Amino acid sequence: MKVTTNRHETLGLTDEQVLDMFRTMLLARRIDERTLLLNRSGKIPFTVSCQGQEGTQVGAAFALDREKDYFLPYYRDIGVVLACGMTAQDLLLAAFAKQEDPNSGGRQMPGHFGQRKNRIVTGSSPVTTQVPHAVGFALAAKMEKKDFVSFVTLGEGSSNQGDFHEGINFAAVHKLPVIVLVENNKYAISVPASKQYACDLLSDRAKGYGIPGITVDGNDPLAVYEAVKEAAERGRRGEGPTLIEAVSYRLLPHSSDDDDLTYRTKEEVDDAKQKDAIVTFAAYLKEAGLLNDTSQQELEDEIKGIIDAATDYAEQAAYADAETIMKHVYAE
Repeated sequence: MKVTTNRHETLGLTDEQVLDMFRTMLLARRIDERTLLLNRSGKIPFTVSCQGQEGTQVGAAFALDREKDYFLPYYRDIGVVLACGMTAQDLLLAAFAKQEDPNSGGRQMPGHFGQRKNRIVTGSSPVTTQVPHAVGFALAAKMEKKDFVSFVTLGEGSSNQGDFHEGINFAAVHKLPVIVLVENNKYAISVPASKQYACDLLSDRAKGYGIPGITVDGNDPLAVYEAVKEAAERGRRGEGPTLIEAVSYRLLPHSSDDDDLTYRTKEEVDDAKQKDAIVTFAAYLKEAGLLNDTSQQELEDEIKGIIDAATDYAEQAAYADAETIMKHVYAE
């Protein structure tokens, strides 16, 4: 039986929408787990994990207009790009670096997302370059009087780069419709948050730009949804940018080449797993009467079938022809 009032209903979300949010979070987690297995079996060279941050990513993406807004994700944002329209097959093709990879045709590492049809703006390896790019899109929206916002994400370590400060300052001065979401997962590779910045909250930096700053529980997709929804409405009203800090935890090493136990303890990671959004949001949906053990297992089985098919397709797909190696490098 459903409880009388549910948080998602007060936010304007339907039962179907929150179930879709959970499905997208779970799909992101299982794709991530599959790519790590493929890496460890020697089939793909590299992975960067989203595990622990799916609640932030999916909650944020669902708060935006995925038919017209622009998305500039960072390399962990599997949940964001799935919510925007990428598929498991797209992501597996990227992992295997195949010709059909929609991001780069197999020319980039996994996590360098870009897909024109879903307005996912291509990123690059130097961190935080996506912030001024997002500000540029927001400037275009204002100049051309178009009704969209740009949404950009980054890790808390990247927030110490000059691109972050310059981009937000420009957006604040010109009141541009951009949302900057810092996914604070507590570590910049091996550097803990306590050694990255001196302010109590990263969102406190917003005061220096004269814009709103908010910190939310990144393990709570509904809290992230609410914050991003409000920020989008501000942007559409011409009130300028918002800085949002979503605090969660990176459950796996920085990448498949990292040994995280050289800088943090297993006990710390195990403690963080108790707050994992996959676990806590499933519990919320069960309390709301929208999910039970049987339906959750059916969802797991459906997702496994999708990922199995995507893996088989991507593994057998063709690599790009060697003759195309200079394509998009020099003028043609």
